[in-house]
Amino acid sequence: MNKIILLFLMLTLGTITTVKAQRIAIVDITKVLQEMPDYQAAQAELDKIAAEWRQQIALEYDQIKAMYNKYQAEQVLLSEDARKKKEDEIMEREKQVRELQKEKFGPEGALFRKRQDLVQPIQERVYAAFATYADDRGFDFIFDKGGSSGLIFSNAEYDKTDDIVRLVNK
Repeated sequence: MNKIILLFLMLTLGTITTVKAQRIAIVDITKVLQEMPDYQAAQAELDKIAAEWRQQIALEYDQIKAMYNKYQAEQVLLSEDARKKKEDEIMEREKQVRELQKEKFGPEGALFRKRQDLVQPIQERVYAAFATYADDRGFDFIFDKGGSSGLIFSNAEYDKTDDIVRLVNK
């Protein structure tokens, strides 16, 4: 009976010592970025550029509205061909302004590219700091609590993607 208890205790102790607890940290990346003067300066520059472009586009739309108002006032005096020409002119101008708006604020627009130029180096610095912090303090995972990025850092030892790819491709 003593041998069984001793064997059980040795197995339990062996299992306990081989289990490595995963260390997890939670951070608010938004707060980290907002505390950085470089990020604040980049954000201020982006806001300034965006405000200028918004103002430029608003002026363009005001001009289109003025064209339309003038057209409405003159409409009864114009021939059918002249009316059609004015309408086409207004619609073409509106199309140009929408294209300008897309060029500046679209998903691949100038503001997006400018944001990448200004903010991406700062973000890379922050992520490198997270990796260094995790390595120095033994964290396996770091999650973002403030934003939508979720997982910020993970120890490569826990990435089982290749195992799943091999399993799926069998």
